[in-house]
Amino acid sequence: MKSTIKNYLLKGKLISMQKTFLKLTILTVFLTVLSCKNETKTVDFNYKYTETENALNCPNVDTKLIHEALLSFEDDIMKTYNTRSSDVRVAYTNFFRATQRNGVKYQEVATPHSMEVFNALKNQSELWNTDNTLNYKADIFTCIGDNMKDKGLATTYKALISTNSMRADIFGAPLLNKIKTANTDRYLAAFIALDLYYSKLFDVDPTQVTENKVQEKTTYRTEPGKPLIKQKPATEETDDHAGHNHD
Repeated sequence: MKSTIKNYLLKGKLISMQKTFLKLTILTVFLTVLSCKNETKTVDFNYKYTETENALNCPNVDTKLIHEALLSFEDDIMKTYNTRSSDVRVAYTNFFRATQRNGVKYQEVATPHSMEVFNALKNQSELWNTDNTLNYKADIFTCIGDNMKDKGLATTYKALISTNSMRADIFGAPLLNKIKTANTDRYLAAFIALDLYYSKLFDVDPTQVTENKVQEKTTYRTEPGKPLIKQKPATEETDDHAGHNHD
């Protein structure tokens, strides 16, 4: 009798252990699947600017992709917002002014390569909220705030992000007087590229994006923060004096 009870108890323990093991197995599989779903996807494309030094240094961030996005953005705005000189500051100023009056025609400004970059950025899950707006709590934006050269602007930037108040109409005023420094402050430039350009490309039809119609010659890039060396015909009114001190 004692032997029967003992065997019964042992059998019960064995069944209980088997159930526990099964539950743990199911839980492990579930967590693995969930992890795969949340994993950032990598989109392969040809990087164009690998020979240019990457001035961005941010832990836990794919700065190679952000660097590529930044330089592609700068090339795009040079083709549209400064066709007269090689000064990227002019392009930044004219582009920023256009954003302030909602005058940027992103469908026309975007180029095929920038759309490829945008497609890769879209797959950086931490970068976006569920409604396709930028997630300012992402590591890249923290890194930008920590490394922005103008400390006054950085303080305003961090305050807006910490209070969930970052909006173009609020940050636009303090940014206006600093926009011309973007060619030397690559962290500020990265923010401008992400916030005022790539976040606006969701409404762009990639099948209708073509290379800029402006005739262009060979483009050479100097060291980080330096303007593009580019010669183009003048086709539109631009502020060639943007970025210069007339005091």
